[in-house]
Amino acid sequence: MKDLSIKILYISLAVFSIISSETNLKSMAMKMKLFDAHCHLQDQRIIDKAPQLIATAYGAGVVYFAVNGITEKDWHLVKEMSDEYYSVIPNFGLHPWFVQGKSPSWFSTLKEFFEANPSAAVGEIGLDKSPLAPKGVDFADQVEVFKKQIELAKELKRPASVHCLDAFPELLRIMKDIGPFPSGVILHSFQGPPEVVPELTKLGSYFSFSGHLMPLQENKARKVVKAVPLDRILLETDAPDGLPKNPLFLVPGNETLNQPANVHSVLIYVASLLEMSKEELAEISYKNAVRLFSFQGSKVLLE
Repeated sequence: MKDLSIKILYISLAVFSIISSETNLKSMAMKMKLFDAHCHLQDQRIIDKAPQLIATAYGAGVVYFAVNGITEKDWHLVKEMSDEYYSVIPNFGLHPWFVQGKSPSWFSTLKEFFEANPSAAVGEIGLDKSPLAPKGVDFADQVEVFKKQIELAKELKRPASVHCLDAFPELLRIMKDIGPFPSGVILHSFQGPPEVVPELTKLGSYFSFSGHLMPLQENKARKVVKAVPLDRILLETDAPDGLPKNPLFLVPGNETLNQPANVHSVLIYVASLLEMSKEELAEISYKNAVRLFSFQGSKVLLE
């Protein structure tokens, strides 16, 4: 009987803990607005769950999602999602991992998407010399494709979301040649060397942090985060990738995948590195994102 009573007590405490956590999160969400500055809700791993994931994120205080296309094959999915949800900010771009499979008309098609969608930003674009890049992807081809897209972003006066791994010298050289970028460039899932931050900032860059920052040693992560001016900090999930070490939400049916509501986990971690409150960082990062994404034609309005 005593053992049964102890088991009941443990179960009761566990249930109380879960309810308490959910209540605290809802209370926190009511006070804070968050902006997922980079994600991929059109990804085939989660697109069928997108309505549920968007609803969960709404409940957690996420107001906007910058949904980034990565190939010609998914731009129409991003557009359709943007048409259905006011909170989805469409981004169209050719990711460096997929330059090899581009069609001869890829760039004219991309420009057509922007002409038809004045609320769209540019992304995901970039440069990647890391071991993560698929074998056979020519870096010279990446550079050519990136230059065209970053020039288009400047011409259209839209922000561009940039993927950069192990290629910051090349990125800086190109951005100096073409820039500055008054409409902004987002260094998405930034975990680059702190030394590049001042020059990139002068060129118009913002720095977006995600769960990808968490595997770094904490001292290194702190140096990266503290190198960035507060008025250039953004938060993102990179969902369905970038699952934080401390996810508050799991994707139903696949607990290895990330979702936009977990921008809260990123907020908590980055705030701890900056030694500031979650509420203060939420306000700063949200205002930064709104300022960046409130370009002419955008759904986002300055508050």
